[in-house]
Amino acid sequence: MFGAGGGTCSYEEIEETDVILLWGSNAREAHPIFFHHLLKGIDNGARMFAVDPRRSSSAKFADVWLGLDVGSDIAMANAVGREIIAAGLHDERFIAHSTDGFEAYKAHVESYTLDEAERLTGVPAAAIRDMAHAYATAETAQILWTLGITEHHNAVENVLSLCNLALLTGHVGRWGSGLVPLRGQNNVQGGGDMGALPDKFPGFQDIGDPAVQAKFEATYGTALPDRPGKHLTLMFEAMDEGSIKGVYVIGENPADSEADVAHARALLSGLDLLVVQDIFLTRTAELADVVLPASVGWAECDGTVTSSERRVQRVRAAVSPPGECRHDHEILGDLATRLGVDWGTPSPEDLWDELRSLSPLHAGMSYERLESERGLQWPCPDLDHPGSPFLHGWLHEGDLGGRGPAPFSITDFEGPKEQLTDAFPLRLTTGRALDSYNTGVQSNAFASPIRYGDEIDVNPADAARLGVVDGERVLVSSPRGAVEMHVRVQVDLPIGLTFTTFHFPELVDINTLTNDEWDPRSGTAEFKAASIRIEKLAAAADG
Repeated sequence: MFGAGGGTCSYEEIEETDVILLWGSNAREAHPIFFHHLLKGIDNGARMFAVDPRRSSSAKFADVWLGLDVGSDIAMANAVGREIIAAGLHDERFIAHSTDGFEAYKAHVESYTLDEAERLTGVPAAAIRDMAHAYATAETAQILWTLGITEHHNAVENVLSLCNLALLTGHVGRWGSGLVPLRGQNNVQGGGDMGALPDKFPGFQDIGDPAVQAKFEATYGTALPDRPGKHLTLMFEAMDEGSIKGVYVIGENPADSEADVAHARALLSGLDLLVVQDIFLTRTAELADVVLPASVGWAECDGTVTSSERRVQRVRAAVSPPGECRHDHEILGDLATRLGVDWGTPSPEDLWDELRSLSPLHAGMSYERLESERGLQWPCPDLDHPGSPFLHGWLHEGDLGGRGPAPFSITDFEGPKEQLTDAFPLRLTTGRALDSYNTGVQSNAFASPIRYGDEIDVNPADAARLGVVDGERVLVSSPRGAVEMHVRVQVDLPIGLTFTTFHFPELVDINTLTNDEWDPRSGTAEFKAASIRIEKLAAAADG
């Protein structure tokens, strides 16, 4: 929508904003460092609305919790947009100057009345109205989201529906107001920045742009692809079709993290060649033909890391890699040599300077500046540029500078692909816990004092209806498989919704249950919306 793949705000701004919409994010547990900044904002008077199916630990800090039905985010966002327009709270000057497609958007959201939104989302109309008015009338406001928005079959439309609200109100492109996708892992932002995307060169430069193509080809002295490659989901489809027969995995554990994981493991096991480069012997590595022991631990590497606020910082090795482990760039360099190209022995700084020569976003970020200024935020196009705490200020300037207006998007509400049925009447959603990390590779060597991975949260009314009690071991089934878990009765879940983490595959293969329907634009699977049933083990055995 805006032409850059990064959050528009810096962390400091959340401390000074007036209204926060925390949407589909349990930031207290998933992004605890950022959440400290958010709490400072609340302490400074910010009003927070938490939009989340669960009353999560983050939602308990909110002024208002809007507990919407799983997958109804677009209906909620469209209703907020309609209410802002109907109440005359939209920023007409900003819309006229900086956006395109408003009339079509206005006509589209007209049917999303507050009463209709209550029917579609389960949230009282008065609460939706309160949030709409608070967001639109605030001097500054931010929308924050994460996997609760993006792990759906319509992930891109979910995000665009939130961006529409910023365009309606002008809450983007100035200090304190913006759109903040919280990154799920350390340096996820940096991975995208460096070109680890199927349709972008480093610096989010389009593969299909002839000038960009020519620049990279001149640097590397070879022809480069001019069409997008495959994202992860398409790679697995290609494995299934037999058109991909070899896979090289670096720092990823898809044998535990993919939806419908039994199918994913079968595909990985059936490859002609699977190479895994990692710091641990993951479940994926156990399936590999070749394992290359890497050094990607934060204390073992020299280089840079980029945070959710687009801040690039230096990291420095504190210890040497153990045993025969080697740095990723050294392994890749040796592989290139064996494939017939001598890359020499570049240092991390040499590689960074190469990146700076190709990516305008990073051109002004020398190691010297990153050291002396304790990090810089892109875009930073030259050595005299101070970096950019927030993005898209051009939207509020007299001239758009040739960029063109930001477009409104038409987003239709469509619920989860996998509907509830008599056979599978409960909704399962998964998420993160404070003390653990992703598939547990880096955190599960230590006992968890907070949460155990074989527990499924169930509303008390559902537990009573099912005849199960807190701590009871049950069979949890979906159309894809079944696992045994312990019930944890929780009042913070609405009736019909269950929740568990995905951090403990060694205890419970929860992704045996999750739904692999995926967004055709982002490739993200619908982890947040599987249909399940829970049975007492004795009854399941009798059946």
